[in-house]
Amino acid sequence: MAVIPRILVFAGSVRTGAYSGRTADVAQKELAMQGAEVTRISLGDYPLPIMDEDLEKEKGIPENALRLGRQIAAHDGLLIATPEYNGSIPPLLKNSIDWVSRIRREGSRTFRPLAGKPVGLCSSSEGKFAGIRCINHLRAVLVRCQMEVVTPECSVSEADAAFAEDGQFRDARLHQSMERLCRTLMETSRMLSTRIEA
Repeated sequence: MAVIPRILVFAGSVRTGAYSGRTADVAQKELAMQGAEVTRISLGDYPLPIMDEDLEKEKGIPENALRLGRQIAAHDGLLIATPEYNGSIPPLLKNSIDWVSRIRREGSRTFRPLAGKPVGLCSSSEGKFAGIRCINHLRAVLVRCQMEVVTPECSVSEADAAFAEDGQFRDARLHQSMERLCRTLMETSRMLSTRIEA
């Protein structure tokens, strides 16, 4: 019997009505429909100071970064839906990744939540470029963190008109793109699972 993959889903924005949040909603539903066990979180529940090595040296890794790291470790894969800020990664998302990437140990054990973890990426914007500049930057950062970024992605252009009243995409091709991303992420997560049970 195939292992049911456990996937963590979050958006790179916590703004009410954010297109990245609505894209994450679509991903959450699609993953569940394909048989994944899905956990949805908000980065707003893990507030962090700006990444600062002096602060880290003085006080250690913030507890909220460790909490987020434990959430990531307890799942087989991640799906991140990001907005695009000035052609790149929004600060909330980048700061969260930077802090979690600093985790090396928890207690006496080696603990690197991001290393080897499969991740799928979505982007969205009101423009025609669909956040693809951001998604390329985010992919490079996550590869640097030794994550396994799956190749398919789902980028939502003209996001102000992309969602139907039921929350799903209006465009069938966009839905197929999300379907393919979720299927690949689930397959990769099954194969490469490094899940640490809490």
